[in-house]
This record gives sequence, C-alpha cells and structure tokens, in this order.
Amino acid sequence: MVGSDRHETDGAGPLAGLRVIELAGLGPGPFAAMLLADLGADVVRVDRPDRGSRGPDPRLYAMHRGRRSVAVDLKHPDGRDVVRRLVNGADVLMEGFRPGVAERLGLGPDDCLARNPGLVYGRMTGWGQDGPLASTAGHDIDYIAVSGALSTCARQGERPVPPVNMLGDLGGGGAFLVIGVVAALWERTRSGRGQVVDAAMVDGSAVLTTMLHGMLAQGRWQDEAGVNFADTGSPYYEVYECADGRHVAVGAIEGPFYRELLDGLGLDEASLPPRRDPANWPALKARFADVFRTRPRDEWAERFATSDACVAPVLTLTEAPHHPHNQTRATFVEHGGVVQPAPAPRFDRTPTHLRRTPPGPGDDTDEVLVEAGYQPREIDRLVESGVVSRRAET
Repeated sequence: MVGSDRHETDGAGPLAGLRVIELAGLGPGPFAAMLLADLGADVVRVDRPDRGSRGPDPRLYAMHRGRRSVAVDLKHPDGRDVVRRLVNGADVLMEGFRPGVAERLGLGPDDCLARNPGLVYGRMTGWGQDGPLASTAGHDIDYIAVSGALSTCARQGERPVPPVNMLGDLGGGGAFLVIGVVAALWERTRSGRGQVVDAAMVDGSAVLTTMLHGMLAQGRWQDEAGVNFADTGSPYYEVYECADGRHVAVGAIEGPFYRELLDGLGLDEASLPPRRDPANWPALKARFADVFRTRPRDEWAERFATSDACVAPVLTLTEAPHHPHNQTRATFVEHGGVVQPAPAPRFDRTPTHLRRTPPGPGDDTDEVLVEAGYQPREIDRLVESGVVSRRAET
C-alpha cells in the first residue's frame, strides 16, 4: 500500500504516535529519520530557511520522505526558542553536528533534557563524542578505514573500494542510531527517563566486522583481502563477467550449492581440482570465468532462476525494481513520481507504507508551530523577522 498524498496522516506502522525532531543534516542522520518515519513515527525536520532555494528539487529526494518540515534559523535566538518549544512535546531529538555545536546553540542534551526529562537525545557523528579524532572532519570512507571495515572491501593485491557510503553512513551510522533510539525508548518504559544515544559511524562499522574478528580468532579468516572464502578469494563467491559485459554474482559456498553451480555450468566435478584447497582457486576461477563469458547475463539468470546454485544477476539501480521477485514482493514502489525502495522490514499487525513525499524546507511550518502552541499572529511575526520561513512558492 502506498500513500498518494503527503498530507495523509493515518497511524500506520509500529511507531505510530512517536514524535521525532530531526535537526537537518546529511547522510546518516536523515537516513535514521527516514527509517523512523517509515515505521510510522511523526518526524519533524528542522530545516534552514535558505535550504532548497537553489539546486535540485528537494521534493524528489527520497531519503527525506515521511516527514514534515519547519524552516528555522538556528543562529537567531528566537529560532532556538522555536526548537526548544518543539522539544517539549517530542519523544526523540536527533542531531548530527560536530561535538559541542549543539551545546553552543543551547540545544545540547542538558538543555533539552532539562525541559523534557523523558527525551531520547540521539547524536550522530563519524568519530563519536570523544576521542582524539572527535573534533576533526571526516566522511564515510574515513570512518570505515579506521574501523577496519574498508580493508575487507578489496580483491587480492588491489586497493580497497568503498561501497559508496552504505557501510559507514547508512549501515554503521544511521541504522545503529535507530537501534540505539528504539532501545532507549524501550528502557524509558521502565525508568520514565530519557537518555543520550552516542552513535558513531566508526563504532557501528566496527560492529559490522564482528563475524570476521570471530573467524580470524578461529583461524578461519586471514587478515588479507581477497584470499578468503567469502571476499572474492574463492571461485564460488565471486562476480563473473558475461558475454554481454554484464555480470552475475555467485555465492555457492556449501557443497550441494556448489554442485548445482557446476551442473548449471555444464562442468563435471570429477574433472576439476578440489575446491577446498585454496591453491586450486585461481584455476577454478579461470575455468568458471571462461564458461560465464559464453552467454549473456540474462540467459545465465534464467538458467539458474529455479536452482539452489546461488547465482543472481547483478542488476543496476534502474533494473532492480523490474526483477520479478522484487515486483512480487513490492520491494520497490513509485511514490511522488520517484521509484524507491519500500519501507522494511514488514509487520503483520501494524503494516507500514509511505505516507508523505519529501517536503521542501518550510512546507509545514505553520502546521507544526500551531501544534507547538504558537498563535497565528506569533507565527506571522516570526516569518516577518526571518526566524522561520514558509513553503516556497513554486
């Protein structure tokens, strides 16, 4: 089910009734806010008044879906007062400033929790709130470099390739912030008290490597990229080029799956060197690569579609929504004219759906401020003084 109007406000999702204030930022913070909104939370994004006046249409940026926007000048004392009023009625506030910035604005944890002791205050940074790097700049690629995660994203003898910003910003950052916020909300049901959640991308991306540290300790993993069974070191966990220059992904780790892979490739296991000896992996890779290059990608995809060989076509972002499995599950939806992933995971009693398309800065300023107790005359004065702004005319 997909909503068609951004002002639809039904209570779908397990977090319905939860009020979240998001201080606008980039990357992991907005992703965390999107996840909470997807789960039904009422997320109010505090934008800068000038944001969106130039550049791409903000209403097409899918990661800002699901929330309302109030445009506030945080440099103005009255603007900071507006945010404090919003905090009074909120369950969660999330910010992604460098350490100390929120405190200098008078919007840090001490200020906000003094007004609302039950508030869960989520902080999203790359390096965390302390440590020798805490005050320095960085991006996803830097955080996953220091956590060790980036070193694993490489073929043998080649330099690491960052997986866009999905491993640090989104997986190690935004997703872990949501886990922390939800955990703090659960604890609040017992204590009645809020708390600060310090989510750092370097921490979260390190946690994502826990399995590898465990296998390293067991002697089942080498601390070198591209030589292990599941990092393109083996022939049965690899990406192969097809006749048309496109690719298939192979993950036939287990014996029965490997045998189905060989059947699909028309190869006799008895004629091949044993797969468990890493010394044989280069020869097996070369043999598989030769066979995969004999047919185009979609022929291989069709050939393996109903097998347990763990072979899948490598689809582009524009191809993925059209795959039959994704279509059957409605993994992607079109909402507000933009094709995008549907909310995940799924719930049987409190199903989620997309209720609002991404707002432009200030689209909901009046509505949000009225809910916070402002009178229309007060809002007009704030607009006239430049403290807040309304939806830009299009």
